[in-house]
Amino acid sequence: MTTLDGPSLRQAFAHVPSGVVAICAEVDGERIGMAASTFVPVSLDPPLVSFCAQNTSTTWPRLSSLPHLGISVLSEEHDGAARVLAAKNGDRFAGIDIESREGGALFVSGTSVRMDVTVEQEVPAGDHAIVVLRINELLTDADVEPIVFHRSSFRRLLAS
Repeated sequence: MTTLDGPSLRQAFAHVPSGVVAICAEVDGERIGMAASTFVPVSLDPPLVSFCAQNTSTTWPRLSSLPHLGISVLSEEHDGAARVLAAKNGDRFAGIDIESREGGALFVSGTSVRMDVTVEQEVPAGDHAIVVLRINELLTDADVEPIVFHRSSFRRLLAS
């Protein structure tokens, strides 16, 4: 068995494929956003989803207190957007088409799912926080395929 150190766990977790979301909002004319590959549906009633935010994130504290956030499930055309949104420095919206909503939620254009959400709860979980979000509004596009993060690379789904 492998030891349970950071590099070993990171390598093991990389074998678990996951979708990638953009979490974005606009406040006082400033666009704030981040990418996450830890997004999961939680509940149908009430409508809840969640993701995990690193405790060291400097972006999540700026987003967490806002009344509306936009969650965009990134598509297979958004691998560049995922990289830009995940960057530590620079313009996180460079080259990304954005749709804004009244209330501050921002969405990446051309995504399969867009959700206007509000923070419901944050649960401490080791070096992350599990963030539970209530869905206020939802828009889906069945013709758009999602991107998947697997083994530290962005991949496309292939039908069998």
